[in-house]
Amino acid sequence: MSEKQVFTVVEGGSVTTPKGFTAGGLHCGLKKTERNDLAAILCEVPATAAAVYTTNVFQAAPLKVTRESLANGTLQAVIVNSGNANACTGEQGEADAYEMRAAAARELGVNELDVAVASTGVIGELLKMDRVRSGIAGLPEKLDGGAAGAEEFCQAILTTDLVKKECCVTVKVGEVEVTIAGAAKGSGMIHPNMATMLGFMTTDAVIDGGDLLSLLRTTTNTTFNMITVDGDTSTNDMLVTMASGLAGNEKLTRLHADWDAFAAAFTHVCKSLAMAIARDGEGATKLIEVQIDGAVHDEAAAAIAKTVVGSSLVKSAIFGADANWGRIIAAVGRAGVPVSPERVDISLGGIEVLRQSRPVAFDEEQALHYLQKSDTVRITVALADGEGKATAWGCDLTYDYVRINAAYRT
Repeated sequence: MSEKQVFTVVEGGSVTTPKGFTAGGLHCGLKKTERNDLAAILCEVPATAAAVYTTNVFQAAPLKVTRESLANGTLQAVIVNSGNANACTGEQGEADAYEMRAAAARELGVNELDVAVASTGVIGELLKMDRVRSGIAGLPEKLDGGAAGAEEFCQAILTTDLVKKECCVTVKVGEVEVTIAGAAKGSGMIHPNMATMLGFMTTDAVIDGGDLLSLLRTTTNTTFNMITVDGDTSTNDMLVTMASGLAGNEKLTRLHADWDAFAAAFTHVCKSLAMAIARDGEGATKLIEVQIDGAVHDEAAAAIAKTVVGSSLVKSAIFGADANWGRIIAAVGRAGVPVSPERVDISLGGIEVLRQSRPVAFDEEQALHYLQKSDTVRITVALADGEGKATAWGCDLTYDYVRINAAYRT
């Protein structure tokens, strides 16, 4: 069954579209600009919740606090700031993250252990807690269950992002319509696993907590863990999902007849957000999609796809509109998984450039036009070693990436 048959994309939908959720944001002074830098999502009721986190050994203080909050499997609110990562800030940073949780719980009228905390921005600087306190006090009046609240939330979580990232779908569970939505930020320090990203998903489904966590982990592996911008993994990455249960459907578990449909809808939201992050990579002009087919198994295909899309030489060639397939096959060969070196086919878009590991005569002008004019460049690598397949996403490497990151802190 195709994606279009099992769920419907909601145009203009947002994290506030599922029943029970409000959101909002404001500027409290953590950023040097006047852009929003503090936000919250609030659920009417304690929601079944799950999260996944960065694999970086140096994990920011908010992650510790959020893990503690999620120990009971529920959340009712998320408080998030941008402009300061509150990472590598020692005991004071932890104290500040705990204070953010307590203040948000007090102002939003929820249990302190039902509040998650997330931060993104510069590493190694203490939060300006006087501004954070003032901002949290002003958040309740900013919360809204419509598009306005979602817009203010999305704007508040951005750092070097140029655009907001959000997606919303509906899917039938029995005879009940269930909604799944998400918002994310991420532009630089993006690399599997988890990347420099914050993601927030809401749904009104009634769902088993253990199965929700399992679905989140599985889906993350094929979406957010398959994107890269620059090969760096941050200290603050977090993806949180909250299920209000207010749709009133029969409880979803892996054994439910509509589980696969719900999982497909959930995956679509994650994939859309992940691709939007890759497309909005710092300084990027193109999204790169690498499709691997015929690997010895899916894990090998994933390793090859991530190696190709993460190659600085491949990324630079795409920026320069150079159909240099040699960089692609070199990346395939160094991915650290078995590949038959005599049986590799490579195409750029629909243009075959390599067959059975031998050059194919192709129209250079056609390839140049494709690489220059396409917003999305698709690299297809066909192996002959098995049934494994995977897709990864990234972006080109441009002069602007260096400019942006040369002075990120200052």
